[in-house]
Amino acid sequence: MTSVADVQLAVESLWPAATAEDWDAVGLVAGDPADGVQRILLAVDAVGATAAEAVERGADLLLVHHPLLLRGATSVAATTPAGRVITRLVRERVALLAAHTNADAVDRGTSGELASMLGLVDVQPIVVNRVDPSKGLGRVGDLPEPVALRDLVERLAGLVPAVAGGLRAAGDPERPVARVAICGGAGDSLLREPAVAAADVYITSDLRHHPASDARERHEAGDGPALVDVSHWASESLWLRPAAEQLRQALPGVDVIVSEIRTDPWDFAVPQEEQAWH
Repeated sequence: MTSVADVQLAVESLWPAATAEDWDAVGLVAGDPADGVQRILLAVDAVGATAAEAVERGADLLLVHHPLLLRGATSVAATTPAGRVITRLVRERVALLAAHTNADAVDRGTSGELASMLGLVDVQPIVVNRVDPSKGLGRVGDLPEPVALRDLVERLAGLVPAVAGGLRAAGDPERPVARVAICGGAGDSLLREPAVAAADVYITSDLRHHPASDARERHEAGDGPALVDVSHWASESLWLRPAAEQLRQALPGVDVIVSEIRTDPWDFAVPQEEQAWH
């Protein structure tokens, strides 16, 4: 029977831990490497709902994108959200494994998958990986034909799963864009990268007020890209299905399923009518 250790080897072959960013915490979070694995559930986040789903669907291993214990932890008691997840999984003998920036860096990672869905050509990483030059964070490439920014955002809205917050954009909606930079997940740290600065539009998530405001000012002055902000969960959920396909090939006989739970943290949004500002 396939073991947790076998799954670790498959994950390492697909998304080597050495290619993760220095600050990241990837690999086995909980579980016995000797335990058997017949079913794997993939999800973006290890939260109460996905832990319960793993148990209910008979998974022996939960593979997530976001590490549950990314920051230092002194306890995993069931008095905290992370502790409750760990306790539930350990009790039910479900292993927990994380593939984060090591899974972002590959061509079929979060950014690479969205670049492919948009039909970008001549695609390259925004930041080349320090270990493997063929990998890296983000992607930048060209659309086959320029399109208006509004048309690109509307197309993008149809490609990523819908969430309460929708998509937000900064820039002239009718301005043509051709060169597109993408960073799935939080990406305002890459705003000053040369590949992003040279793009017509930058698609990412979690753009904070001050970096976004500064980037918008520079864009309006003719320096830097228009911005499109999408849900962090929605952008990174695009990795799950290609990852499942790759794991099925690497682990014949293991049932690999994808979580249908949306772990975007927002439940609803209330549209506002635009009013005159006094």
